Amino acid sequence: MTTSAFLHPFSKPAKAAEDFITLVRGEGSTLWDRDGNAYLDGLASLWYCNAGHGNRHIIDAIKHQLDSLATYNTFDPWTNEAADTLATRIAERAPMADSRVFFTCSGSEAVDTALKLARLTQRLRGDEQRHLLVSRTSGYHGTAYGGTSVQGIAANKEGWGELVPGVLNVAQNDIEGAARLFAEHGNEIAAVIAEPVQGAGGVHPPAPGYLEGLRRLCDQHGALLIFDEVICGWGRLGQWFGAQHYGVTPDLITFAKGVTSGYAPLGGVIVSRPVCDALESNPDFLLRHGYTYSGHPTSCAAGVATLEVYEQDGLFERANVIGGLLGDGLRALVSDGILAGVRGDGAIWAAELFPDRDPYMVRDALLAQGVIARPLVSAIAFCPPLVMTDDEVGRLVDGLATALR
Repeated sequence: MTTSAFLHPFSKPAKAAEDFITLVRGEGSTLWDRDGNAYLDGLASLWYCNAGHGNRHIIDAIKHQLDSLATYNTFDPWTNEAADTLATRIAERAPMADSRVFFTCSGSEAVDTALKLARLTQRLRGDEQRHLLVSRTSGYHGTAYGGTSVQGIAANKEGWGELVPGVLNVAQNDIEGAARLFAEHGNEIAAVIAEPVQGAGGVHPPAPGYLEGLRRLCDQHGALLIFDEVICGWGRLGQWFGAQHYGVTPDLITFAKGVTSGYAPLGGVIVSRPVCDALESNPDFLLRHGYTYSGHPTSCAAGVATLEVYEQDGLFERANVIGGLLGDGLRALVSDGILAGVRGDGAIWAAELFPDRDPYMVRDALLAQGVIARPLVSAIAFCPPLVMTDDEVGRLVDGLATALR
């Protein structure tokens, strides 16, 4: 037994190389490994391949960009057409009017950027005492130091030493607890960060009125509201962003994953006009933040093409159909006594297991049937590509039923 030179993320470093599954091809909602085994992708890779695998429009856009300008930085004074075009199209579809877009390479970088921008904005406004960041239990905000610091998943914070200070945590969906936090620290809170639907923490939709309550508290106390939409953006809930689905407008939105359907690494932050006003107030102010690959032309070209696929193929409407079928199927398993519960919204769902079930063993039983899903705490999560057919959704549900039986 030997380990690979590749140190895998979120894996046991001691795991043998031969125990990993080597994928070689993808088409639509199906993947194949090097031994010829087929798998139905019930997770859209890792919550992101909304346009499905092997989409020629996105692939051809990437090839075309590589043939013209594969890469160049966007630090002053440089820009490129793909980054400018994608930023404009995202801003046009964002819930915040007259917004701007800052590009990163991942959701983790997007979260750290949003946290830094929130604290910076308060300082530029003259509110230097506002430095506290508020997050929620079960919230997942990436694995960079800022995102790890505001994590609501305790296990992900362990072992890294001292994290970013000034973070407060409030119980998931507890608006009264949040109100008490603001009553005690309101003049020190820079921002609240929340996933509209918590993803990696177990797929938890917001309680009715909860997001509206956070918006109200932030407005009353001068704090900014950050929506982490790395998972629930780009049609996962049937609209461009979860903010639109729930009718609550934040000050900053982090995004990644579905913006390119994962065909190239890309993330970013949508910055509302009030935040932009603070950043733009002094013409001599220099924003000392950015990444080598911010606005990478090839990644941005992939993003432009992906947004076109979403619109041309009506995939957001498809999300509602897929979510309806998946939710109904999982609820039927609850009625049959096979599942302990079910929760979700749009096309992202979690099947809650009974306490005697090991979610990793259930995951492996699903893989043996050629179905991919993700074990989360005490549940199995599904987040299918938005190109998945009705029959394929049925296979996800049937596969889970067989695995549990």
